[in-house]
Amino acid sequence: MKVLHCIVKGRVQGVGFRYFVMDEARQLNVNGWVRNLPDGDVELEAAGEKEDLENLLVRVRQGPILSRVDQVLSDWREGEAPSEGSSWGVEYRF
Repeated sequence: MKVLHCIVKGRVQGVGFRYFVMDEARQLNVNGWVRNLPDGDVELEAAGEKEDLENLLVRVRQGPILSRVDQVLSDWREGEAPSEGSSWGVEYRF
């Protein structure tokens, strides 16, 4: 199983970005989490088949209609289900 970790920069908070990621991931049968970061970025970690994760990455780079994605920092690893995020803030699991 592949794991994708991303930091998304731009106008990605207050525009439905987390819900968008959760919805897209569910359509692709990908599991993970997405959360806002204090600096205005969004972080996500997802696990699944490489092709599904690549499709998710394409969609994350586009974002929902009200967002503006300036940069996506991503890294890949082999592994199991995504690690849990921290206990602060609102985190969506998918």
